[in-house]
Amino acid sequence: MKLDKLFIACAITLAFAPGAPLTAQVQTIVPDPVPGAKPVAVQHIKIHSAAMEGNLEGEAVDRDVIVFLPPSYNTDKHRRYPVVYALHGYSIGAEQWTHEIHVPQTIEGAFAKGGAKEMIVVLPDSKTVYNGSMYSISTTTGDFERFIYHDVVAYIDGHYRTIPERASRGLAGHSMGGYGASRIGMKHPEVFGALYIMSPCCMSPMGSGGPGPADRMKEMAIANEKKVADAKSPADLAAQSPGFGAAQFATAAAWAPDPKNPPLYFDLPTKDGLPVPEIQAKYAANAPLVFVDQYIGNLKQYRAIAIDVGDQDGLRIDAGKLHTILDNYGIANSFEIYSGTHTSAVADRFQNHVLPFFSRNLCFNCK
Repeated sequence: MKLDKLFIACAITLAFAPGAPLTAQVQTIVPDPVPGAKPVAVQHIKIHSAAMEGNLEGEAVDRDVIVFLPPSYNTDKHRRYPVVYALHGYSIGAEQWTHEIHVPQTIEGAFAKGGAKEMIVVLPDSKTVYNGSMYSISTTTGDFERFIYHDVVAYIDGHYRTIPERASRGLAGHSMGGYGASRIGMKHPEVFGALYIMSPCCMSPMGSGGPGPADRMKEMAIANEKKVADAKSPADLAAQSPGFGAAQFATAAAWAPDPKNPPLYFDLPTKDGLPVPEIQAKYAANAPLVFVDQYIGNLKQYRAIAIDVGDQDGLRIDAGKLHTILDNYGIANSFEIYSGTHTSAVADRFQNHVLPFFSRNLCFNCK
């Protein structure tokens, strides 16, 4: 019997490409500084998330958020600004995300080159004990979806001079953040007006067959089941699963929560090395390529949607499938496969493509 891929699909997908090093998340080519670029102000804040209260995993309810204020913010006191919310990928948090996309330099460069008008940029931290929240709704991890679209947005609108309209809010994300931008974007067009999806992971539940011999996959599943059974706490399990080894537990906590299964409060999609169909169905239900058809009306409300991915990135196949689905439904979107790996060009893309995209497609004079 072949072992279904679902229990390892996201762990593999989160690794981005065969042979990708675990440190790849911060290996990016940095655009040259733009002469004369004016500095942006950087603020490190905490946002209390009601959506995170009571989570069973013990994730922090006061979350780190980094805010970048444009050069004119402190001098033009009556001016209001659009906001771009940019979601980080798996294995990193907001602080590491700043190094991957090289902000504030790339934000300053985008403004200085004239490709982007001044806007506020916000990086929320959604890293968990297993290195990633999947931006999902779970009694185990907490409701990271609502944390982004409600708690963070409400706080930023309440404490900064934003233009508090959906037409003036953009949502972007890379890798797991691209998954988050897809997922949250599909569900909440009442909050955001434009989407930029960068190299999204975990879009498809994948099929059966596995990436290796079935017996080997079964052995791996049994070993993971034992590790989970022996773990005394989420922190204990995480300590035994460094790097991307925790990805399968991040997805289990996000997509198969179980409040009656302490101390980890999640279910694995295998038992005795064999698939558990009802748990696998929960994983599949969280794949955007599975549920996108339910949100076509929502997606048609966006002024613009962009998708990009590197030509050496294994995630380009599913990114292309999302583009095709949007095209088939007549939803305007752009899709670009650029030269690069999963992470090599992300800083350049952020400066020279993402921020200019939002400059063209967000409302700067809405009242």
